[in-house]
Amino acid sequence: MLVPVRGGPEDENCAMAQALGVVGDAWTLLLVRDVARGAHRFEDLRAGLGLSRKVLAERLRLLTGAGVLEKVPYQEHPPRHEYRLTPRGRALLPVLLALQDWGDTWVLGEGETMATADGESREAERVHGLRGTVLPRLLLPDATGTPLDPVAEDAEFTVLYFFPAAFADPAAYPPGWAEIPGARGCTLESCTYREEWPAFAARGTAVRGVSTQRPDEQRAFAAKERLPFPLLSDAAGELAAALRLPVFTTAGTRRLKRLTLLVDRERVVREVWYPVPDVVASVGAALAAVRERGGG
Repeated sequence: MLVPVRGGPEDENCAMAQALGVVGDAWTLLLVRDVARGAHRFEDLRAGLGLSRKVLAERLRLLTGAGVLEKVPYQEHPPRHEYRLTPRGRALLPVLLALQDWGDTWVLGEGETMATADGESREAERVHGLRGTVLPRLLLPDATGTPLDPVAEDAEFTVLYFFPAAFADPAAYPPGWAEIPGARGCTLESCTYREEWPAFAARGTAVRGVSTQRPDEQRAFAAKERLPFPLLSDAAGELAAALRLPVFTTAGTRRLKRLTLLVDRERVVREVWYPVPDVVASVGAALAAVRERGGG
């Protein structure tokens, strides 16, 4: 016989119930999403979400009271402040990515695990909507664990290529990896960027690869393939959540789908390639885009 338990929102011993008490409505999670994307001020959040001032103020009070957001002064006269994610708030980013993954797969998609997408899908439309947006300032660990800005400050352009995973040991790939559409080709992509790296560098363009792998995994792969550019780890999902990048889950691990961004020194996304059906051609397309824009 089952023993009755308190399973409602008032259950103080249920972590799920207590968490939903903080982030249990759509507007609250969307606020966390937009702060992660770089909207920190009240009017920017209001314009982005279309909320009334009253409702927005209530949600912000809830999130600051719960320690998800903190108010940071940015002006003294008159006093003004903006909202930033706390460590507790950043810990919600994987939750947002899980919701996005579920939505892309089961609401917008057909339930198939994929490392790519149909070029006419709403997922692809969302990614191409990044053109003209500004990358928020954040740091990701490189293969040595050193925090690094994804956008190179000393370069006219930065090519950011996002890939699912690449390992020094082929046996490290998850079971069934080769059967996931779009998953194969990460080593070929990185090695093609390695071969074309002098041409990018000659045009004042930096190249950086990003995956959700641990830095030690990236370090072993980069050493084996002699990559002359850094690989960055977005294992915490900060950049993926900030840009709403498409992800997929396999073997219990969330991976980035393959896509490429061309970003200028002002951090503005100038070009987007997604999906990427041909990794060699995508490297050539990125180099051609730099040439067209007069890089170097």
